[in-house]
Amino acid sequence: MTTIRDRSHECMPRDELEQLQLERLQATLNRVYRNVRFYKKSFDAIGFVPEDLDDLASLARLPFTTRHDLGRAYPYEMFAVPLREVVRVHVSSGTSENPSIVGYTANDLKHWGELVARLLTAAGVTREDVVQVAFNYGLFTGAFGLHYGAEQIGASVVPSSVGNTLRQVKILKDYRTTTLVCTPSYALRIAEVVAQMGVDPKMLALKQGLFGGEPWGEEIRQAIEERLYIKAYDNYGLSEVMGPGIAGECPHRAGMHVSEDHFIAEIIDPDTGKVLQNGATGELVLTTVTKEAFPVIRFRTGDLTSLDDSPCPCGRTLARISRISGRCDEIIIVKGVNIYPKAVGAILDAVTGVEPAYQLVVGREDARDFLGIRIEVSEAMFFDKMESQRGVVDRLRKKVRDTLGVTPRIWLVEAGSIRRDKETAPMVVDRRRRPEAS
Repeated sequence: MTTIRDRSHECMPRDELEQLQLERLQATLNRVYRNVRFYKKSFDAIGFVPEDLDDLASLARLPFTTRHDLGRAYPYEMFAVPLREVVRVHVSSGTSENPSIVGYTANDLKHWGELVARLLTAAGVTREDVVQVAFNYGLFTGAFGLHYGAEQIGASVVPSSVGNTLRQVKILKDYRTTTLVCTPSYALRIAEVVAQMGVDPKMLALKQGLFGGEPWGEEIRQAIEERLYIKAYDNYGLSEVMGPGIAGECPHRAGMHVSEDHFIAEIIDPDTGKVLQNGATGELVLTTVTKEAFPVIRFRTGDLTSLDDSPCPCGRTLARISRISGRCDEIIIVKGVNIYPKAVGAILDAVTGVEPAYQLVVGREDARDFLGIRIEVSEAMFFDKMESQRGVVDRLRKKVRDTLGVTPRIWLVEAGSIRRDKETAPMVVDRRRRPEAS
């Protein structure tokens, strides 16, 4: 069974691949210079015209694109084609002001499905498989990309979405699912319910799982594999760039191969912006070279990783990124959703009329991530009657859920109990970073 879907591109000699990247990059720069005001303005500011780029190293001359840039361009100013040519719109969690609105042409969707099919094939998925997609089907990209990638292969897709874990296990058992697709923390939750229901995981048809959307390490991989008796693969996606399909593991699982015929990856020092050599850990920066509706140039992902273009035993020549080791910005990822702490403050202000002192607490219970918000009680925010406080808390919980896609736990704390010193009381306390039992 082959695990390489597109040998002509995934195994292309490096010199030919770099020439293809250069040609596609030149075309992309011309497109954004003509059609996207943000890029024309930023290129003009440094005296750059697309014709000046004659090698890949020159890409480092160009300014970065950030999530704040995308938020300021809300909703459609970053689109490089007329809206009538956009056949799909997805949303990524944005800054405290606006989300990032990402458009796709019909050709973009075709590429997206094919790139996800590559990483599914690398994990051993074939047309004989039944793929259960337990990501949320909504404005975020995860579920749809993996759904259409599996259909490109010809596999049977079960769009079970997220939640109702008892039903997820029943589907696993009754539909004879062979491939599970979800966040790693939800895979552990499914494994827990499998055990609670008295289902022998060895009797399931499961063979492999593709997990992403949140940080995870080898301990979690081992736990998933031991509890579900499958082989677990990592993959990387980013809604602002495309979604899942940017990179994924091959059977050797020694890093995630980047589809470099569609994306140019750089690693930079997050403080200086200087491009680092292969092997050094820094912030991943991505440039699209085939996206039509929503191309991005030198997009700062905020994800910390390293790049390795040495030969892989699988035969692919595509460079690999290491497991994401953390972030260099303020984003936290909960249940596959990117959350800006300042966005929570804006929600508190919108509901209560003030922005109280608050702190986010992210943890994991029973293999499930949760978001908690500690809020200082103040006279300006709450009334004397307990019923009124409960009403405000309920409205806050609903507003956060509707805005960010995660239902939080809310704890009211005494005024002055959240210190303002970031050293002793950071805005985010992530308890998931503690060592976990396998």
